[in-house]
Amino acid sequence: MASRRAGIGLVMLVCGAAILGVACGRGTLSGESEQQGPPEPSGEKIALQFFRDPSPVVSFVSRDLQGREVSSSTWHGKVTIVNFWATWCPPCRAEIPDLIALQEKYRDSLQIVGVSEDDDPPEKVQAFVAENKMNYPVVMTTPEIRRAFPGVSALPTSFIVDRKGRIVQRHVGMLNPQITEAEARSLAGLSVNASIEEVDKDKPVKLANAAQVTSIPGIDLTKMSKERRLLVIQKLNEESCTCGCNQTVARCRVEDPKCNASLPRAKEILAQVTGNN
Repeated sequence: MASRRAGIGLVMLVCGAAILGVACGRGTLSGESEQQGPPEPSGEKIALQFFRDPSPVVSFVSRDLQGREVSSSTWHGKVTIVNFWATWCPPCRAEIPDLIALQEKYRDSLQIVGVSEDDDPPEKVQAFVAENKMNYPVVMTTPEIRRAFPGVSALPTSFIVDRKGRIVQRHVGMLNPQITEAEARSLAGLSVNASIEEVDKDKPVKLANAAQVTSIPGIDLTKMSKERRLLVIQKLNEESCTCGCNQTVARCRVEDPKCNASLPRAKEILAQVTGNN
């Protein structure tokens, strides 16, 4: 287990963080009519982001912990969430109940697949799966799966795949349940109260609707003019955080206020803009 943990970071994102950024919805796809399904959750409009040029999943075939075949070729027609996790990863365990609830609610239009990064034997992982009543297939990681889903440097990491088998977003850290549900609905062609923005997949995930943001955890923007505040947020939203979250400094501050990498850099950027270096 130690070798696997040494090679993969652990991202401690707070599940209840503000809903202001990353997501991967694609709305009702061209030529696909809106379907009936579970009623849309009530609440404020959510900002979703998805890749401008999504790449198709490289085909692979594996076996789940019960020995049943899991093939990427069977995912077409359903939204798929591929969740890389491990039993020793606290945030991975924390988001499992949300994934179970999501799979149950959207079982006709969504398929969740867990990819275990454990070094323990499959029997131990299966015991954990059974104990937690996980209602979606779990496979052990393989080089083939890693090639199909590159860029897993921290756990949990989740890939969102649309109904055409394309990776439309990658989330590092705990999934936000409200955003994930909105993504699933949007990609499935169900109604969703969300704005949708295209983003470049090779760039860090930005804070959505940054022009409407009035505060960033850890830095004081209250005494600034609107123009100066927008400039600070813009610069925070252009620079990548170095913690490995694949997000901008602004996005990381909102999603993980306890991050030790984004806070000092945010303060440096603030000082540069205000002239208080």
